Formats: sequence, C-alpha cells, structure tokens
Amino acid sequence: MNTCGRLTRVFDRSSGLDVLFCLVKPRTTCRQCPKTTPPLARGQSTAANHTPGSDADDKPRVRAVDLARKIRGEKSKTRETAPPMSAQQRRVMELKRFSVQLQNVHPNVLAKHLHRSVLYQDKDVVIVNKPYGIPVADDSDVTSITSVLPVLSKMMDGMKIKSDSQLIPCLGLEKDSTGTLLLARRDEVVEHVLALNRNNKVERKYWVITVGVPVPSEGLIDIPIIEREVTGPQPHYKMALSPLYRLNDEGDGVTKVRSHRQAHPALTKYRVLDSSSGCSLVELQPFTGVKHQMRVHMAFALGCPILGDHKYSHWSKLAPQKLPERVLGKLGIEQSKVRHLPLHLHARQLTLPGSSQADVNVSCPLPKYFTQTLGRLHITLPDEKQT
Repeated sequence: MNTCGRLTRVFDRSSGLDVLFCLVKPRTTCRQCPKTTPPLARGQSTAANHTPGSDADDKPRVRAVDLARKIRGEKSKTRETAPPMSAQQRRVMELKRFSVQLQNVHPNVLAKHLHRSVLYQDKDVVIVNKPYGIPVADDSDVTSITSVLPVLSKMMDGMKIKSDSQLIPCLGLEKDSTGTLLLARRDEVVEHVLALNRNNKVERKYWVITVGVPVPSEGLIDIPIIEREVTGPQPHYKMALSPLYRLNDEGDGVTKVRSHRQAHPALTKYRVLDSSSGCSLVELQPFTGVKHQMRVHMAFALGCPILGDHKYSHWSKLAPQKLPERVLGKLGIEQSKVRHLPLHLHARQLTLPGSSQADVNVSCPLPKYFTQTLGRLHITLPDEKQT
C-alpha cells in the first residue's frame, strides 16, 4: 500500500485495480480529491437519502405561514369575483341561520342561554324566555329544555356542589313558539299551578302575526278540536275543527255537522292590535289547552293562518305556506324560500295569582325575527301607538 499526501492507494483484489481513499475527516474538504462532496449546512437533507429526480429534490419546503397566506388570498379573491348577494338572498340566509342557532347545541350552552334569559324568579317559580326551535320535553334529535334544567338549577343556585334545588316545567310551549315559560321549583308548586290553570286563574296572552285580517276584529272562538287523519299521497294527522260545517241544500248557508264524542272543548279569545299589508298583529288568550288550539282556530275558524305555520295553512297536503305576492314583496322573500319562515307565535304575557303576595305579572320582549317582520309589514306595536 502506497500513500500520496492525504490519499491512500489500496489494491482491490476482487477488481485487480488500485483504489484511492481519502483519509480526511468527513466534515472537512480535501482539495486533492475531486469527487469529494462539499459539507452540508445544518437543516439541509443529504442527497443520499433521496433518489435522483425525486420531489424532495425539486420542490422547496412549504411553510405554514406561506400556506395560510395563500388560503387567505384565495378566499379574498373568491369574495371579489362572487356576485353580490341580493336582499332576498340575505333575508333567506338570515332566516336559515336563525332557525338552527340553538338546535343541537351543547347542553351547557343552552343552560347558559336560559340563565341569561330569566325574566322572573322567587322561592316557588322561575319564568324564562324560551328560544325558538327548542322543544320543552325531551327530544332524541335536539337538545331539549328539560334535559338542561339540572344544569340551569345549579347555575341559579350559585353552582353549589350540594344543592337539592330543581326546576320542573309547568305550562309548556310548542317547539317553534317563543316567550314566557313557567318552571316550578318543587312538585307541590307544579300541582298548585296546574290546579289554577284548570280553573282559568292563570292568564296567558300570546301575540301572533296572521296572514289576513280577522273579521270581526275581536271575538271568542268556541269550537271543539279533534285529531283527524288526512289521506292522500302523504297520509298524516292534523288537529281539526269539530263539529264540521257543510253547505246546506240551498247553497246559501252552512249546516252544522254533529261533533265527535272524542272532540276536546276549545275556547280562544282574540283581538286585532293592528293590521297592514294584508297581515295582522293579533292578541290571543286561550282558555283551554288543546294541542295546536290557537293555530287551528286562526287557520280554520277565522281563515287567517299564523305566519310561518306551514302545517295548518293547508288541510289536504304537507307543503310550505302559500303567501300572497304582496306579502312576499313586503317580507323580501320568494315563495320557493317561504319554508324558512319561522312560526310567528310568541307567549307575550303570563299572570299568576299570588297567595301571600301580589300577583306575578311578567311580559316577555319579542324576538328579533318577530320585530323585523312587523317592521317589514309596517305593523305598529300597541305601545308605539300610545306614544
């Protein structure tokens, strides 16, 4: 073996040739060795780890900051090129967002919302402002108010670890209605409130927006209600008036058909507060608690269905409510998007007789979508009329 400077000549028996080896340390450069690779900087990958022509050799590394800037740029570019949204489209998006704002939320989120919405509380009862689209009773599909009452009770009790307080729904509200919801703190209070309600000593007043103007402007609807099956392509059940009425043989009047024995007595007092654009703001006071009573009386007894009541605006089919062109124009929505209109049924006022103290009288503010609809229809609230 002969050495020459920093190179060592070694005879390879397998090939029968002399081979030169460099004795310099790997991280230093030997000037006499033409094939020696220059040292790599820290952070660079060695070419030995990649095959020639691979993506790692051709493409630079992508940094997260650069990627975020690229995405922001693409979004802003899309906003610039997208056509501006019309007033009707904005209205529909508004209604869509509203209709799902509290559905499928975490129970703690709903409990916090109800805690902020307490209208009245004492040692016996709590009255909260029920949001739209949330069922009172347990529902398998969405979070219900009943399911979060234990959390709400702890919140109202200062989140004490040892707390025996509870909240129980007394007089329920429909899923798509809003307003005053009465909760009792004990079972005996529930029994007391239900007894008062049976004797018509609990006063509940509702505000609704109707499609059409009731004639006369105030009155008392006393027509029993029964559940009936609607046959056809989509068989379903609806609450209906009983007794029914049919045209007489002469065709100039109606004849009362005998009511069904299973019909429920239903009594609703109504009063028109204001009307405009073919719609009305009506105050309803039910004296009985039949399922869907106010909706059925307004739609089938007075012929003025509640705005957003897609179930009782038709009898023989399941379809979105059909609105007049004038009303559609005022609301800023097309008929094909009417299905997004929420039910305009609001529990405005609740009065409970007090035993040892004054009566409990609570009024609930209108939800935002309700006041927006009143403004679009140019309907004036009673308080604004007096000022």
